[in-house]
Amino acid sequence: MLVKVYGSAVFGVEATTITVEVNVAAGIGYHLVGLPDNAIKESSFRIAAALQNNSYKFPGKKITINMAPADLRKEGSAYDLTLALGILAASEQIKAENIGDFLIMGELSLDGSLQPIKGALPIAIKAKEEGYKGFILPIQNVKEAAIVSGLDVYGVSNILEVIQYFDKGTPLERTIIDTRLEFYNNLDHLEHDFADVKGQESIKRCMEIAAAGGHNIILIGPPGAGKTMLAKRLPSILPPMTLHEALETTKIHSVVGKIKEHVGLMSQRPFRSPHHTISDVALVGGGTYPQPGEISLSHNGVLFLDELPEFKRGVLEVLRQPLEDREVTISRAKFTVTYPSSFMLVASMNPSPSGFFNDPSSPMSSSPGEMQRYLSRISGPLLDRIDIHIEVTPVPFEKLSEERNGEKSVDIRKRVTRARQVQTDRFKENEKVHYNAQMNVKQISEYCKLEDASKQLLKTAMERLNLSARAYDRILKVSRTIADLSESEHIQGSHISEAIQYRSLDREGWLG
Repeated sequence: MLVKVYGSAVFGVEATTITVEVNVAAGIGYHLVGLPDNAIKESSFRIAAALQNNSYKFPGKKITINMAPADLRKEGSAYDLTLALGILAASEQIKAENIGDFLIMGELSLDGSLQPIKGALPIAIKAKEEGYKGFILPIQNVKEAAIVSGLDVYGVSNILEVIQYFDKGTPLERTIIDTRLEFYNNLDHLEHDFADVKGQESIKRCMEIAAAGGHNIILIGPPGAGKTMLAKRLPSILPPMTLHEALETTKIHSVVGKIKEHVGLMSQRPFRSPHHTISDVALVGGGTYPQPGEISLSHNGVLFLDELPEFKRGVLEVLRQPLEDREVTISRAKFTVTYPSSFMLVASMNPSPSGFFNDPSSPMSSSPGEMQRYLSRISGPLLDRIDIHIEVTPVPFEKLSEERNGEKSVDIRKRVTRARQVQTDRFKENEKVHYNAQMNVKQISEYCKLEDASKQLLKTAMERLNLSARAYDRILKVSRTIADLSESEHIQGSHISEAIQYRSLDREGWLG
């Protein structure tokens, strides 16, 4: 008897429906075709044990299974439940007239219980698009899939529940989630808060400007100055995610199985902090069968690179194209995958191998030559894509011992959100530009016009500080953001002078 059961494969962040055709006939043998990987080939052992432990049997007949389309590579153990139900239905151990109305996925344990799968959200979206009546999957992934409205989603913990549903009509419990309510209820649950940071008022101001304009930022300072602490709190002042951004971000994390158990839609912006030993493939994404890398997992959030000069130069160079294009394209012989990667880059570094910047009180201070060699590990083109450079100095004891808390992230976020709204209105005619950091040369000349006094101030600063040409556009972009934060239509001299302070690495003589 021939039975068709439906599963799904995920490529990039999109799903493709897989038709599992199971034919049971007279004879002996088990033939699984359609480019399955080793995990799928081994499924017969898991299925046989799971059926036996639930009072069913693996038929001793000729079983032929085709996973169509046959020229598309299938991988992972998530097809166990699909194959098991196909075998039971084709061998007529259960009735399953309506099995083709459902998309079924799940990894089996030997006792028949189900393990979570990857990519539940994109699979659910595809199931709805193709008009399936429902989606049956492990209960651990049910909230993730139930985000999709208009699709009946059933979470199960054991294969027996699914068998009894099709064979005896025992109802399964449908999971219903009010996506909007859950999303908006969790928007303000911030893990870190700027109120915890003692002192560093100028750095907080700098972080606020970076968040308001979407500017990449690098923090330079000795160990213990608070660089990591400040970076971790940056997502708390970024504007709250929109429902569209949350869905897009959740899809990427779903593909790699990074969604926490029993969690639906991600409501907080991601913060990723890879170790400096990371490979370029792990950072940008890829592999034989491409998976998203850290920069795609940072989509709509923050990528924090601590100790930037310690990263391999080749790893840092692969960041250049994603920082410009806001997406990563990975090409293979048979297919091409594109992952979104619109993130804010926050980097931190010590100014020298010893970590202490021209500090006469430290016995470990480095010479200007050592500092220059250390800084040269970062290429000019990468620094060119970082708008703000700021020096972070250690917090004095008086500030550390203060009992008064600083300004809360919620209050800073309100100002940032207002500034972002101004930028959204400004660039509403351009689909590719949403905030000031994304402006090109044409838009800079249109939206960053200076009065004569401001222009003279910028000219004097560039000549006296010997700022490089690449600093010119960055200063204008940052000053436009400062003007937006102060609700000023025009860029003033005070905005220019503040922006000039945030180009530390461009100043001649910075190394002493």
